[in-house]
Amino acid sequence: MPLHIIRNDITKMKTDAIVNAANSALKMGGGVCGVIFRAAGAEQLQVACNKIGQCAVGQAVITEGFQLHAKYIIHTVGPIWRGGGENEAELLARCYANALKLSKANGCKSIAFPLISSGIYGYPKREALDIAVSTINEFLVNNEMDVTIVVFDKKAVQISEKLFESIQHYIDDRYEEEFIFQNRNRDFEFEQVYSEMPIFESAPEIIPKKRSLEDVLNQLDETFSERLLRLIDEKGKTDVEVYKKANIDRRLFSKIRTNLGYTPKKVTVIAFAIALELNLDETIDLLGTAGYTLSNSSKFDLIIQYFIEERNFDIYKINETLFTFDQVLLGA
Repeated sequence: MPLHIIRNDITKMKTDAIVNAANSALKMGGGVCGVIFRAAGAEQLQVACNKIGQCAVGQAVITEGFQLHAKYIIHTVGPIWRGGGENEAELLARCYANALKLSKANGCKSIAFPLISSGIYGYPKREALDIAVSTINEFLVNNEMDVTIVVFDKKAVQISEKLFESIQHYIDDRYEEEFIFQNRNRDFEFEQVYSEMPIFESAPEIIPKKRSLEDVLNQLDETFSERLLRLIDEKGKTDVEVYKKANIDRRLFSKIRTNLGYTPKKVTVIAFAIALELNLDETIDLLGTAGYTLSNSSKFDLIIQYFIEERNFDIYKINETLFTFDQVLLGA
């Protein structure tokens, strides 16, 4: 997946490069910087940093990764938050842009970032994440690279209270628990999760509207790949435009295009539906070609349905929301 967000220890990332939220003197500090120094081998890394000397705010320099899984450490100096009136946003964006350029220049195919300046430098986490995502996304429009934003605390990814409440209400209104079938001592019992729901009844699927006979016959034997490629043409979009908007790796898209029988994961199918801005019926149709559907017994499915019904096809906002609700993210 070109851009994703995970909770992890950045020093455990097996990417070509990881990014250190450094100080201008390139000395071992606290927070993420201290963790990276200790994991890489503090003495060796400090010697390498001393040879470079300093790094200005917004700029980036590179050293060996030493004892890390990553081959390189890219050190970038984020701005200290002073209320937003001292060019902090532009300087923070430069950190990401310069680190990405430096990683590309050194042949990196993957890179992991912390949420720069959001710790002891005090940059508000919501604004810091927005800048990180927009800057990385701008880079990925014209470049191929797997980029990960690594956070320690789930609170680092915060959707607005209004959006959270809207989605929570949407889920509460529609969510139906599935029933559990158990065999106990050869006696069959049905365990009902919600007493107000009829026993033996499965959670309902989201059913698409009726299609014309002509539509059904035309699309009956389409594979997922055939349906996807037809939709791309019908929507007047290019392959590159679609797989990048879907947060999909170019190599995976190439596999889908060349192997008409290939079946991707459900999150990948939905990512393409979002990129193509399909309505709910079209999304269900596309899912059906890969053997999937949407169900009211899945919070993930209901969140996707919410965004489609709202005609909000910002995959990064959707992924932030899925992250908030502890769901798998879209893409591949």
